[in-house]
Amino acid sequence: MSDWSAGYVSEIGYTFGYYKQLGVNNVQLSLLHRGYAMPRIETALELGFGQGVSTNIHAAAGSVQWWGTDFNPSQAAFARTLAQASGAHVTLMDYSFEELLAAEDLPQFDYIALHGIWSWISHENRSVIVDVLKSKLNVGGVLYISYNTLPGWSGFAPMRHLMTEHAEILGAEGKGVITRIGEAVTFAKDLLAVNPKYAAAAHGLSDKIDRIQTQPPHYLAHEYFNRDWHPMYFAEMADWLREAKLDYVASANCLNHLDFINLTADQQAFLNDIPDRYFRESVRGMIVNEQFRAEYWVKGPIALTGLEQAEQLRATQILLTVPQADVTNTITGALGEATLSEELYDPIVDLLSDHQRRTIEDVERALSDQSSGDVVFDLPKIVQAIIVLVGAGYVSLVQDSATEEVARPRTDALNRFLFNKARSSSDVNWLASPVTGEGIAANRFEQMFTASYIHGSNSASEWAEEVWSILEAQGHRVILEGQQLESAEENIEEITRLAEEFESKRLPIFRALGIVT
Repeated sequence: MSDWSAGYVSEIGYTFGYYKQLGVNNVQLSLLHRGYAMPRIETALELGFGQGVSTNIHAAAGSVQWWGTDFNPSQAAFARTLAQASGAHVTLMDYSFEELLAAEDLPQFDYIALHGIWSWISHENRSVIVDVLKSKLNVGGVLYISYNTLPGWSGFAPMRHLMTEHAEILGAEGKGVITRIGEAVTFAKDLLAVNPKYAAAAHGLSDKIDRIQTQPPHYLAHEYFNRDWHPMYFAEMADWLREAKLDYVASANCLNHLDFINLTADQQAFLNDIPDRYFRESVRGMIVNEQFRAEYWVKGPIALTGLEQAEQLRATQILLTVPQADVTNTITGALGEATLSEELYDPIVDLLSDHQRRTIEDVERALSDQSSGDVVFDLPKIVQAIIVLVGAGYVSLVQDSATEEVARPRTDALNRFLFNKARSSSDVNWLASPVTGEGIAANRFEQMFTASYIHGSNSASEWAEEVWSILEAQGHRVILEGQQLESAEENIEEITRLAEEFESKRLPIFRALGIVT
C-alpha cells in the first residue's frame, strides 16, 4: 500500500491560519516598494493550502480566480465547504504535487504560492514543485515561497532531530501523535536538566523548548515532527529556483525592507560594499541570524523607472484597520524594539483615523504644509512610514471600487458561514473584507457579536444575551484569566464587557472594511 502522506504528518489536521503574504495586495506593495512592476494576476494557485482559509478568503474577497491543492483529503474537504459557502471561483483538489503536474485541465498561472511547505517535504517533492513552476507559471508570473532557513536554525536542528527520533523510537504508536509529541518535548526538557555540552553551544535552547511547550500540538506536529525537515540557505533556494528561471525580488514581510530597524549603520555599510545582490542577501541572513524567510520571486521581473514607481506609489490606496489608540510608537526588527518618530507617524495616523480610504498622494498633499525641523513629509518619508504601518498590521491596501462591489456578495456569504461556525467552534478566527481583499482577525466572540448586529440586535447588552444563550445551550463557559466562569451572571457580565469593547473599537473597523454596513 502506498503512503499518500509521503512522511508528512497526517494524523491531525493543520491549523486554521490565514496568511496575508499570499494575497495579491501584499505582492503589489512589496514589488512596488522594491521598484518592480506588478504583473497582471488573473489566475493563482496555492500548493499545500492546509485548511484552505487563505485560499478561500482571497478567492472570495478579490478578483483573482484561484486553484489549490492539498493532499490531505480531510483538509481539502473542509476547504471545499468554504468555497461552496462563498460561491467564489475557486477550484480545490486533493492532488499530490506529482498528480498536479500531470493534470491536463489546469490553466497557466500568473501567481503560485506555497506557505510552510518547502522545508517539510522530500527532495523528490521539491523537484516536482520546480517542475510545476517551470511548466505552469506564466512568464512574468510571481512565486510566493516561505521556508525555514539557516543559519538561524543551526542551533536547534540537533534537538529537533532528537525529539523526532524520540517520538518514532520511544513513543508508543497507540498513544497517538499528540501524546508522542508531548513526551518528546518532556524528554528534551529532561535532557537539558543534565547540562549537556551541546546546550552551552546552542544559545537560547532552553527558552526555545519552553516556548514549544506552550504551543498547540497541531502546530508542533506539522512544524517539527514531519519525516522531512530541511532548513535551507538562501543561496540553496536560489539554485533550486534558477532552474525555473525565477529571480528574487522582495521579502514578503514589509518590515524586512527597512534597514533602520534591522541593521546597524556599520552593518548597512558592510552590505552596501558587496556588489552581488544574491551574495549580499546571504550575508544579510548571517547578520540578522534569520530562521524563516518569506519571499517573492518573478519569472522575468521588470524594473520600474523612478517616475513610474513614484506615480504608482502615489496611486496606492490605504486604510487604517485598527483603532487609532491601538497604534503604538514602537516596532520590532532584527535589532530589537525601535521607537518611531512621533513627529512623523502621529500626523499620518491622525489623518487615517477616520478609517476612510486614501491614496498615498492624498496623505502627501494633506501633510505637505506640516514639514518642519527634522521632519519632512515628502514621498520617501511617507512611503517608509506606510511600509512600517502595513508591516505592523495597522494599515492595509485597498482594492478598487469595482472589485469591491463584485466581491461583496461572496464575502458576505463566506462570513455568514463563519458566523454560523463560530456558534460552536473557535477554529477559524478570521473574516473576509471586500474592501481590502484580505482577511481580518476576528475571534469567536467578535464573530458572534457581528452576526447578532447584522441580524438586527442594536445594543451590546442584546448581543451579549444572544451569545450567552448560544454558549449556555452547549454547556460552554467563558474563560477569564485562566479560570472558567460558572454562574450565568458572571458569564453575562464578562460577555457584556466584551460586547461593549467590540462596539466601541471593532465595529467601526468592520464597517470600514465592508464586513457590516
